Amino acid sequence: MSNELELLPLHKLGAWKDEQTSGKINFGLFLPGVSEKGKYELFVRVIHEKDQFLQDIPPIDFEMEHSIDPAYGDYWSATINIEAKAKLKSFSAWGTPGKYAYRYCLKTPKNPELIDWIIDPFAREFGVGKLSAFTLGYEHYTWDKNELEWKTPFINDIVLYELMINEFADDIKGTIDHLDYLTDLGINCIELMPLSNVEKRVDWGFAPIGYFGVDERFGNRKEMQELIDKAHQKDIAVIVDSVYAHTSHLFPYYYVYNELGYPQDKNPFMGPFAENAFGISTDFNQKFTRDFFLTVNNHWLDRYHVDGFRYDYVPGYWLEDSENGYTKLVQDTYQLVKAKKGSSDHWQRFFEGESVNLIQCAEQLQKPVEILNKTYSNCAWQNRTLDAARGIYGNCAKLTELGFLFGLSGYPTEVQNNGDKITKTALQYMENHDHSRFLCNFGTIAGDNELLKEGDRALWYKVQPYLIGMFTAKGIPMLWQGQEFGENYWLPQEGWGRVLLYRPVRWEYFYTSEGRSLANLVRKLVKLRRNNFQFTRGEHYFYNDYTLYQSRNIMMFSRTYEGVFSLVALNFGAQDQVVNFKFPSDGNYREELHGQDNLKGISAGKNIQLNIPSNYGKIWTLAV
Repeated sequence: MSNELELLPLHKLGAWKDEQTSGKINFGLFLPGVSEKGKYELFVRVIHEKDQFLQDIPPIDFEMEHSIDPAYGDYWSATINIEAKAKLKSFSAWGTPGKYAYRYCLKTPKNPELIDWIIDPFAREFGVGKLSAFTLGYEHYTWDKNELEWKTPFINDIVLYELMINEFADDIKGTIDHLDYLTDLGINCIELMPLSNVEKRVDWGFAPIGYFGVDERFGNRKEMQELIDKAHQKDIAVIVDSVYAHTSHLFPYYYVYNELGYPQDKNPFMGPFAENAFGISTDFNQKFTRDFFLTVNNHWLDRYHVDGFRYDYVPGYWLEDSENGYTKLVQDTYQLVKAKKGSSDHWQRFFEGESVNLIQCAEQLQKPVEILNKTYSNCAWQNRTLDAARGIYGNCAKLTELGFLFGLSGYPTEVQNNGDKITKTALQYMENHDHSRFLCNFGTIAGDNELLKEGDRALWYKVQPYLIGMFTAKGIPMLWQGQEFGENYWLPQEGWGRVLLYRPVRWEYFYTSEGRSLANLVRKLVKLRRNNFQFTRGEHYFYNDYTLYQSRNIMMFSRTYEGVFSLVALNFGAQDQVVNFKFPSDGNYREELHGQDNLKGISAGKNIQLNIPSNYGKIWTLAV
């Protein structure tokens, strides 16, 4: 694989301010294969945000010039002087500072009608729906001086919280206001669902039409920079959900060439590559596509200071026998960061000793072990733990399977990639955005419509052993927004009801008895994990004895690190159980969850009877 890292020239793409003249805005766009020789004409259509819904104030069109970029071909550009352009109406906001919406329009020789509503693929800001935007008078965000002290956490020490900004707290500002809550909970990394521009206001964001900015339904780029800055100040890392295997049909390199009637093999960006479960794929055999997404990664790392990426639907752009696609992207992103070692600016956040703490998390649910072994990913989503947990009732075989999965049996812990030594792990979760809340597995309350049914919160206590296991297991524990106080939405497995239904976090649940009980348990478990290395970096041993344990709905495993031993005993059944266990070392054992069942004077190798309450568990740690 080539070590050459090629980034698109963002300094001449999108919309940007002319540094010499306050009212001048420059525009630049690559449209490979669309040239003036083919008698094409391209326009940028601009309107002030305050005027866009007024019937007497139309947008203004500016013609763009064509040239050839030596690396990427056909390039269109324009410079407009907003302040010098006369207002169409005296009450128009044109010429005043603020946000302007724009789009591109293409005139073709074969069609008298314009191809309209072309979003700028390099826009840094967005308007409503299919509109790009820029801000006249924009001032860059000033990062807090402490940003130069921030360090991205080591991969094994992460406690992760997944959230969608508008469901979690309405917008970016609301999410900033909730950072104290996340800090108090003990979270040290948040994973943001897609921030990229989409057409609809209620949408998960997995069909992007713009990649270089924050969609306006959440806020703006300065607010996102503030969110990350303040998260870092509270020792919380931020990673973003990145959708690179497929796009919306409105994404310019899909939309324009489709409207022009180009055959798929003539499209410079889209085309067959790997799996194709979501329409036409991005084609990573194309240099333009590869450079585009590496540039997206670099932009978010450099301008937004994100700590890494959760890569959505990796099967759509990963081929095990290809050096392109996902394999090349994560390696190039790693090398891009590694090359910054020794810098005194914000890039220093990734370096601690010999470690490069860039977070690159793959969603390759079919082959999570393989993706860790064969790429620069250092962690992976995996549904195997969740699937085993959902099948436990009445199936002790699933309890055995879950015991091994809590130890990430078969997963690598460290891999050499082209001379780079990378620590590897996987996520552990019972909930994420893709699935119904875990409470729904125990029973649902029917609503007037199937989409409105919910998990029965009266059964909250059944979730407890799963939470205890998840937070003491090997891997990265992840909470999905509101899980910690019993959020209970049901989610269909397919259809538009999954992605186009607004499901706000119901913070009032926090004040219910169920919510407070779950929140107190989660807080205790997070604190226990973050204060004890045996749970983050220790060895895992599953006591696989069907007769003694699994047949009675009991799971026993231990975590050990540098002589510190903890036994985790979980009861997934409805009856209290008394089981025998032989501790490996003499001494006193402290019960971590309540401290009311401490064990004193234990002799190694001697059977001790342990009381494990139903739908709960206990944790004993050797006092040293």
